[in-house]
Amino acid sequence: MLDPIVNFFTRMFYWIGRGIGFAIGVLLWPFMWLGRWYWQRGWMLKSILGVIVAGIVGLYAYFIWNTQVWSGFNTDYVANYTFDNVSAGEQQSLAADGTRRCARSAIADVTADLVDFNVNENAWISSMILYKLGFFGIPWDNTPFLDNKASFQRGVHEAVRRTTTELADNLGRVRTTSQIDSNLQSARGNAQFDEYTWYFGFNPFGPKTPTPSYYRSIVKDLRTFNDRLERCEAVFDARADNLIQYLDRIASALGDTSAILRERSENYNNGWFDVRADDRFWFAFGQLYGYYGLLKAAQVDFEKVLAERNLNALWDTMEQQAHSALRIQPFIIANGREDGWITPTHLATMGFYILRVRSNLVEISNVLAR
Repeated sequence: MLDPIVNFFTRMFYWIGRGIGFAIGVLLWPFMWLGRWYWQRGWMLKSILGVIVAGIVGLYAYFIWNTQVWSGFNTDYVANYTFDNVSAGEQQSLAADGTRRCARSAIADVTADLVDFNVNENAWISSMILYKLGFFGIPWDNTPFLDNKASFQRGVHEAVRRTTTELADNLGRVRTTSQIDSNLQSARGNAQFDEYTWYFGFNPFGPKTPTPSYYRSIVKDLRTFNDRLERCEAVFDARADNLIQYLDRIASALGDTSAILRERSENYNNGWFDVRADDRFWFAFGQLYGYYGLLKAAQVDFEKVLAERNLNALWDTMEQQAHSALRIQPFIIANGREDGWITPTHLATMGFYILRVRSNLVEISNVLAR
């Protein structure tokens, strides 16, 4: 009675095995052909080709390693700082010889550390040659592979770029009437540099200075500015209207990111198979990662302003919400429907947290403006 059923499944698995074997054979055939061709060549040609292949394999190993290993990544990195609760630029002491000492800017320190984390503790992925070449010509951002760290780094750098602009244009000068600080101006210019430049390019054609070199200069400029500020040779204008403008800029950036997440979440409900969901998510994550530390630094630099308006409690709540968003670290990013029950919707969840932080920023800004 059972023989026909057993025979049916036997034949079925036989043909499935044949099909899988045929598919594997088709995939491996070019490599087998190249292998036979290679071993039939002379020793000199084999040596040259062997070195080239070894170089390509080594380059890919280095690239994959750097995309998967996140050195220094810590969502609680703010706890590592011991800030003095003194407004930036405020004179703290006067030595017997007349030497003054002023408070450093926590914003400048955290910004420098974020850049150092991006390009010194880690390799800057977006300008690597293999990242630029993509996956057989397909941009890595359009695949589910090896693009999460690059998106995260670009998110962090968005916070750096916006902050260096605020430092140069408003925070590091008196009521925008004094001369722009040279170190802050240099940091702002370097932060605006293209994120994808390698050692060589075609537009314009020729050798180039790669992106990480420009970003490393930001660290030097910001730390030089802070050293000068500590000697009371630079300015940090910790006024309420400057803080309002900085918070409004951050709120605007988070609003843009929320809109990007919403657009992707509403129009591309492909669940686990949305290959662009991961880079959208990790850009937003990196942006919040950067602003989490920078907002804590702003609380220190504008300590007197916030104390006068009794805003520290609301500020702490905002930081807690930003930190809560950083706890969302799914192994695979899914872009399911908001009313779905099989696949989660990580983009909508991240967008929700971003809007919570943004609403607190707007509330604090409104209180300061009264």
